[in-house]
Amino acid sequence: MSTVQIELPPKLIPVFTGEADYRGAYGGRGSAKTRSFALMAAVRAHMWAQEGRTGVVVGGREFMNSLADSSMAEIKAAIWSQPWLAPHFDIGEEYIRTVDRRVEFAFIGLRRNLDSIKSKARILLLWVDEAENVSETAWEKAIPTVREEGSEIWVTWNPERKASATNKRFREDAPSRSKIIELNWRDNPFFPDSLNRKRLEDEEKRPDSYEHIWEGGFKTALTGAYYAKALGDAKRAGRIGEVAIDPLMTIRAYWDIGGTGAKADACAIWIVQFVGQAIRVLDYYEAIGQELSVHVEWLRSSGYGKALCVLPHDGANHDKVFKVSYESALKAAEFQVRVVPNMGAGAAMNRIEAARRLFPSIWFNDKTTEPGRDALGWYHEKRDEQRNIGFGPNHDWASHAADAFGLMAVDHASNKHVQAAPVRLNFASEFS
Repeated sequence: MSTVQIELPPKLIPVFTGEADYRGAYGGRGSAKTRSFALMAAVRAHMWAQEGRTGVVVGGREFMNSLADSSMAEIKAAIWSQPWLAPHFDIGEEYIRTVDRRVEFAFIGLRRNLDSIKSKARILLLWVDEAENVSETAWEKAIPTVREEGSEIWVTWNPERKASATNKRFREDAPSRSKIIELNWRDNPFFPDSLNRKRLEDEEKRPDSYEHIWEGGFKTALTGAYYAKALGDAKRAGRIGEVAIDPLMTIRAYWDIGGTGAKADACAIWIVQFVGQAIRVLDYYEAIGQELSVHVEWLRSSGYGKALCVLPHDGANHDKVFKVSYESALKAAEFQVRVVPNMGAGAAMNRIEAARRLFPSIWFNDKTTEPGRDALGWYHEKRDEQRNIGFGPNHDWASHAADAFGLMAVDHASNKHVQAAPVRLNFASEFS
């Protein structure tokens, strides 16, 4: 039996050593994740063929309109980079297979071609690259198709959101018999000087996105998002930290109203105090498909039972089923309630501009508002890039938090006794 030497980042050696059902790596640019997993996919295909096994190695990505969008090019390059490995493969323009034709590669897009994976007989390996945006539905369908004894699932991704299905499934609550690690540029002994120059330039000139791109951090602000710069300024100015409740000031709960049921919009609530010229953002809450009683219980259990609930104009509307409004229900629960009138056409952009003006006065409690700040950092314009046309705010998972936040800004502007001038405060003295 001959032996060969395979060069990998040292942190990946335990990932590929021993038995596992799942192997994976997540992190930023320059870590050699994709290149290493492409090489090992080819090595495993060769080993399985040598053992007499037959089957398919499936390369999956969320979207794949053509083979150009797949990991095929990476696997071809990995095979050609190893003089000892290349003779064992038959490589064509649109196929890769071992020369004995025992093991072949197939490439699919999980979003549109998920059902086709079921027809791939004897899947030995499913490797999903760029897996951040793979939905939970796709994982639920794809994972059971990998059912051969000794078959494996590999996952590589650059993290963007804590709430992503991939992060929750493979990082927060990793499955048993899994070997999944974080891998970044500093873990790559082959990291080139040319790429390091780009990294250093991003660190200096683009600090808002550096952590996500190079260090594997979550994306806290989408490039071009409405509040990306304001959130970055708040972080650099030290306005994201430990913020305490002022027991003498009114606690305000700003709502974006959701609904009940699996397809309902999220209900979002920001807990805020206006203290002099400063706006203290104390907490954030979001729930999907829950009854009003669940939201009320959160307010009370979190110490906000005496909060002034400020609702958007639809808070006065009656529910189609129960014939009650959020306004009347909250009053019945002994909350103070105020409904902000309909702002009419352009309401969304008015909320955005009001929030932008107010941002220099806002202080966020770090831990309790992180999910809300993630949403604010993502909230962006819906655009037709080809025609360079914008269509206003994109209505997605981030819009509910952003709408409630904008409601707070509009309401603050209507409070004549509160000034919205920028403030310069010190956490140690003012918020201890």
